[in-house]
Amino acid sequence: MSTDAPIDDSIDRAATIVGSLWPIHSFVTANPLSGFEDQPFDEAVAQAAGLLGGRGYPSPETFRAALDHGQIDPEHLGTELAAAGYDDDPEALLDRMDDKVDAEGGDVEADADTATDHVDRVLSKWLSAFLDEGSAYWSMPNREAGFYTAFRGVAEHDGDIPDAGIVADLPEEPAAAIERVLEPFPEHQWVPIFEEQLTALPGWTGFIKQRVADGGEWQSTYPISLKEYLAVRLALLDAVDADIEPSNDGVDAHPADELAGAFLRAWEATYREDLVEAVATDGRSLADDEPSGRPDAQLVFCIDTRSEVIRRHIEATGDYETHGYAGFFGIPMEYQGYEADVAVDACPPILDPQHRITDLPTDDTTQERHDRWTGIREAADEVIETLEANAATAYGFVETAGSGYGFALAARTLVPERVRDLFTAADDAVPDDHEFCEPLVHHQHQYAGDLPVGMTTEERVEYAATAFDLMGWEEFGRLVVFAGHAGETANNPYDSSLDCGACAGNPGGPSARVLATICNDEEVQAGLRERGHDIPEDTVFLAGQHNTTTDEVDLYDGHVPESHAEDLAQLRADLETAREHATAERAAEMGADGSASVRETERRAADWAETRPEWGLAGNAGFVIGPRGLTSDLDLDGRAFLHSYDWSTDPDGDALEAILTGPMVVTQWINTQYYFSTVDNAVYGSGSKVTHNPVGNVGVYQGNGGDLMTGLPLQSLMAADDEPHHQPLRLSTVVHAPVERVTEVLAEHGDVAGLLDNDWLSLTVVDPTQDHRAFHYESDLEWSAASEAVEARPEPPEARAVADD
Repeated sequence: MSTDAPIDDSIDRAATIVGSLWPIHSFVTANPLSGFEDQPFDEAVAQAAGLLGGRGYPSPETFRAALDHGQIDPEHLGTELAAAGYDDDPEALLDRMDDKVDAEGGDVEADADTATDHVDRVLSKWLSAFLDEGSAYWSMPNREAGFYTAFRGVAEHDGDIPDAGIVADLPEEPAAAIERVLEPFPEHQWVPIFEEQLTALPGWTGFIKQRVADGGEWQSTYPISLKEYLAVRLALLDAVDADIEPSNDGVDAHPADELAGAFLRAWEATYREDLVEAVATDGRSLADDEPSGRPDAQLVFCIDTRSEVIRRHIEATGDYETHGYAGFFGIPMEYQGYEADVAVDACPPILDPQHRITDLPTDDTTQERHDRWTGIREAADEVIETLEANAATAYGFVETAGSGYGFALAARTLVPERVRDLFTAADDAVPDDHEFCEPLVHHQHQYAGDLPVGMTTEERVEYAATAFDLMGWEEFGRLVVFAGHAGETANNPYDSSLDCGACAGNPGGPSARVLATICNDEEVQAGLRERGHDIPEDTVFLAGQHNTTTDEVDLYDGHVPESHAEDLAQLRADLETAREHATAERAAEMGADGSASVRETERRAADWAETRPEWGLAGNAGFVIGPRGLTSDLDLDGRAFLHSYDWSTDPDGDALEAILTGPMVVTQWINTQYYFSTVDNAVYGSGSKVTHNPVGNVGVYQGNGGDLMTGLPLQSLMAADDEPHHQPLRLSTVVHAPVERVTEVLAEHGDVAGLLDNDWLSLTVVDPTQDHRAFHYESDLEWSAASEAVEARPEPPEARAVADD
């Protein structure tokens, strides 16, 4: 009887514990323990520690620093420690935690399995060759036939592979190879065997898992599967006579975990209490505010924590409204830019693209000027690349061009900001794509693969209306700006981690352009008016892109009429003022001179030796869902995601449902990636950028081989070797809405409620119908009163039941 089906089923079950890893050029921030989210947090980190070896809680030194800096309230800490059964002094308990951590340390090198290590090295070598995405000059032969077949073809020529076991005569099909290795083991052991083998190289297996799920050109051209990977791995293990029998020992929590959990909960409660109190207080003030009238302009930024800083400073410069919306602007698309070789997903990884949008040239003259200059530059780059790579010409090229390269290296090292000025001036002479291209948003009645090209009128109206509904808009300024975002950095494999996570690690400008194009369409505006969105005739929508490294906001203003020239000029001037203040704040946070902050951020962006061009989303800890008035008077220190939402314009709760099931889940992924990369960077992060070794345009090694690193580098998280900049806290979400309405959404979405029940994040509701009282989610759709109102009103049944117990 064939064992293909049982093997496939066992592989699928085992693969659920492996987190997904996207290619480094499109880095998506995701929970490395996403496969464990159906378990309580404390159990999940214990099981992950058994399989991956990673620590699940911050170190005692991190807790000491938090206590010293006043980040953990002693009263909260006392409550949590007492609940866990501890009554000693916190410092004594941290010393005890130190002892437990040291006792569990062990000698890793002494326990290493040299046979398994050898298999890891061989397998990593061939995975990097097979999975290369355009970096290699000489490709692994026969990749088109798939990984297993290609490996069969090279195995006999690799001196590192013993001519023993089934490797000496590999079956033609991977299932047959797996079946032969598993023959001594009963079927109930297959899943644990596969789990241990998949987590041996979690970076590579996570990458394979995601590549299979995404499909795409590389996967369709050079196919690979986890079955093929396991067939090769098990065959290699058989060749070196390694023991693959799974451990039968149960997974126990680390002895320090219970104590660490109490410290962590107290730290989180301290941050959450301050955030909730501020939101609740401003909520009561918001109820008394009079409408402020029509703003000069409205700017919509991504909910990204870095947007919070620039938004504060923009609002301080004039009569501007800023709003937060997920950076793909609600349009799940596959986007292909002008001259781009491939299309990229421009939506969160939890969504599938629904449309293909392509940039289409509309200005022949500007396009010709762009093509002429870029053609010259690309031809020169191709010649240089050929000369550098060709064995016959490389030495002569170095002899001829060496002095020029030396001068360029010296300039980029000593005066990177001057080099940036030079390149910026050169780039300014070449028209950008958005100056002569328009996104093709109208429905074309044709398909690109499985995706329709463009959108119907009804779909465009729906996307625009959804955006306005989610943000609770009832009035429009003369200028409305949708600002995507992207980072700027030199010589940084992790540059895409600074781009828009809601756009799958790509710049957000294209998504902003698509929504602006939709909203400017007269047919769409007519449909919007029928749905209650009365857009004035003098409202103009335009796109832009926020450079999160330098805080420059580049406006794409090709469609702004002359009648709005003064508005645009004033907005540009105010954006520049806001930039100066925002960069001063960022420079101070990075320990740099704030007096020339714009220049300093430009230097960091251009300096190829700069390991920390910006802090990215480091520090993220909160997510506020509600009107901007709740937070407009607060300095949230760039630590909170901000999503605009007005419960009073969402009577059916549809907008709230979309936010809780979409952006909140994505921000939880971002938060957990930062959390785990901080608490154990060696396992869940990617180590120091200084020793990164990019491989195949798909990831990075530490050193010259091994597993792909799965998380964020140390420089994105640490101020110094022993000083975390990122405070490793689970996400605290605060929603401004009736608690019954939030409960209804959670009742309909068990997966989201499960994240809360299992303590992967917390949720507090500030209820505007109950004098902005705060209710904290406990579990099983029950709430507890988190604060007392000035004038008490009846509590919801769920909260009353918990509070009365």
